[in-house]
Amino acid sequence: MSAWLAFLLPWEFSPLLVALVLGAALAYVRGLQRLPPEETVSVLRRVGFWLGLALIYFVMHTRYDFLSQHMFYIHRVQHLVLHHMAPFLLALSRPQSVIARGLPVRLHDRVLAPAWRHPLVQGAYRLLQNWFVAPVLFVGLIFLWLDPEVHFYAMLSGPLYQLMNWSMLIDGLLFWFLMLDPRSRAEGALIGLGPRIGLLLAAAVPQIMLGAHIALAPEDLFGVYAVCGRAWAISPLEDQQLGGLVTWIPAAMMHVVGTLIVIGYWMRADARKARLTARHDAS
Repeated sequence: MSAWLAFLLPWEFSPLLVALVLGAALAYVRGLQRLPPEETVSVLRRVGFWLGLALIYFVMHTRYDFLSQHMFYIHRVQHLVLHHMAPFLLALSRPQSVIARGLPVRLHDRVLAPAWRHPLVQGAYRLLQNWFVAPVLFVGLIFLWLDPEVHFYAMLSGPLYQLMNWSMLIDGLLFWFLMLDPRSRAEGALIGLGPRIGLLLAAAVPQIMLGAHIALAPEDLFGVYAVCGRAWAISPLEDQQLGGLVTWIPAAMMHVVGTLIVIGYWMRADARKARLTARHDAS
């Protein structure tokens, strides 16, 4: 037990990460307490929020971060969590309205809300969430940080390493909140449900190709781990093959699951539209 607790201690203390995680947690708890009786948040949504938040903290702020700097496949699991799993869970939990209710009124009304409504912020957000830009950025960041030369410098530079991890997390949140928005285009979503299905499947293809390339490569592509020293005594090719499989299979499966969820949203949107049409015809 003591060894496990020691493992959970920060590897490199990050005031920013602690402030964001604790702030989100406290705002979520307060928001749940302030919900009106007619609004409910299901148990699954609550579990998704807490699990997503915990996963972010675990892979970025515990001894796991040390392992990710000394094993390629552990690093790939870290990025799978930051870019896929944790944002996916947070997007499914739809915590925006709950967190907004839990924020201090002055902070929300005088700072965050006006900043969010600012034309420059809205313009930048809509650009990043464009149907073309969002998937290209999502896949492009994976290819960027897995370029062997870029990866070499990122793993040896503290600031570049942090930039790599934070960029993967932020982009993952942007992408999955866009893709898993339960609303249709008519209900206010930035991208329609049908196009999102195509984008999810299209974005999976280059990730599969990259993961297969890494897993099946006959030579060591990421020599930086020989410089850093591996945490466990496995061969460079075994480490690389495991990392390639992580990039290849779990990430692709999450796109499939995301596609099925969006199809479910689409079916429910069609059912709502049919009910509204029937009511209109009846009146």
